[in-house]
Amino acid sequence: MLKRTLVVLGSVLALVLAACGQPAPTAPTAAPTTPPTAPTAAPATPPAAPTAAPTTPPTAPTAAPATPPAAPTGEKLRLIIGTGGTGGVFFPYGGGLARILTEKMPNTEAIAQETGGSVDNMKLLQNNEAQIGFTTADSAYDAINGVGAYQATGPVPAAAIAVLYQSFIHVVARADSGIKSITDMKGRPVSIGSPGSSTEIAAIRLLEAAGLKQEDVIRENLGVADSVAAMKDKKIDAFFWIGGLPTAAVTDLVTTESVVFIDTSSLLKPLVDKYGPIYAATVLPGGTYKGTDKDVPGIGVTNLLVVRQDMPADQVKGILTTIFDNIEEVRKIHPAARSLSLESAVVGSSIPFHPAAIEFYKERGVWKE
Repeated sequence: MLKRTLVVLGSVLALVLAACGQPAPTAPTAAPTTPPTAPTAAPATPPAAPTAAPTTPPTAPTAAPATPPAAPTGEKLRLIIGTGGTGGVFFPYGGGLARILTEKMPNTEAIAQETGGSVDNMKLLQNNEAQIGFTTADSAYDAINGVGAYQATGPVPAAAIAVLYQSFIHVVARADSGIKSITDMKGRPVSIGSPGSSTEIAAIRLLEAAGLKQEDVIRENLGVADSVAAMKDKKIDAFFWIGGLPTAAVTDLVTTESVVFIDTSSLLKPLVDKYGPIYAATVLPGGTYKGTDKDVPGIGVTNLLVVRQDMPADQVKGILTTIFDNIEEVRKIHPAARSLSLESAVVGSSIPFHPAAIEFYKERGVWKE
């Protein structure tokens, strides 16, 4: 009996000692470095495309999408900015904004990503592979309605946070090509912009407005830097480009080549009739580029800074506060940035503004209902 009791006591004592020696679960050493990714799917039911773009600052839907989980406290906010090609304006403008946001916005790292342009940027937002994007107003309008270049992928859940500047639709031809209008491009080698760019969209629309089809030209899909190189090598006779003034690649071109800038003002009405007032009359001021002393009438389109509709309000306000509290530094990024102001930032968007952007501009006294 005593032996049996000792065995039982020995077993109990072993169990107690084992429990006391069991290590506690180890806590993770660091919080996840990447915030949860938003769903890649577009909304189930695409909204119908309006017949014309709004002429006053659009307001966002009354109910904003659900806000994604916030990053853990102390973790850096990482912002990818979709820009454009190296020869245009989006790329240096986006690089400058990324630097300012990183330096001035608390606990934030912003990175400018080179892309094909507006269409690429909107699709990066759609897939949550970028959080901020540069885009022309016409491409943004198509994106939120899931039409044109976005028909296959569906509506993009994007919202405007600022109207940045107006671009000029450059239509450039070699002076010795004999091309004096878009109609003259029939049967000629022409670059209509890189795939995934707003230039490509505008070029196709301008060709159609001039009575041509895409197949009527020997089509090349080149970005502005490659278009300039191809023109220097006499591989193309003309190219299209949407960009701020001056565009570095075009400035480079006119230093060695003789070119003409085509007047497209007569095509504005058919564009507006079909696509709404996202296009506007403007001019290429004489002296902008070497060899062009007189104003060239043409067509302009505004450029927007956009984010996903579900970006948290504090992030939107943080971005805008950083931009406008450092506006003089922003204006030094590029000549196209000189026109940015609180007043101009709310005029000319083709898509609704993010609710937090509206609240920001109201607080600054510039939002008009």
